[in-house]
Amino acid sequence: MYDLTGFQRDLLYVIAGEDEPHGLAIKEELEQYYEKEIHHGRLYPNLDTLVDKGLVEKGRRDRRTNFYTLTRRGRRELEARRDWETQYVDL
Repeated sequence: MYDLTGFQRDLLYVIAGEDEPHGLAIKEELEQYYEKEIHHGRLYPNLDTLVDKGLVEKGRRDRRTNFYTLTRRGRRELEARRDWETQYVDL
């Protein structure tokens, strides 16, 4: 996780919190969080990076729509990140 950008980590969190979200659903969720538009040119290359790193799997729902899920490694990375964070922030 140390080599991911904050945006890429946020993508992982959104994917983890949804059931096989498609790109547009991920985009809409992040736009609510960031309170600004997320451009396709930012979203999809970062999703592809997560796929290339083995943290996310990309599936095909139909000819135009892909969906995303965390891999086991992606889930382990999120859990490790949460453990690391709680060392420093205990809310």
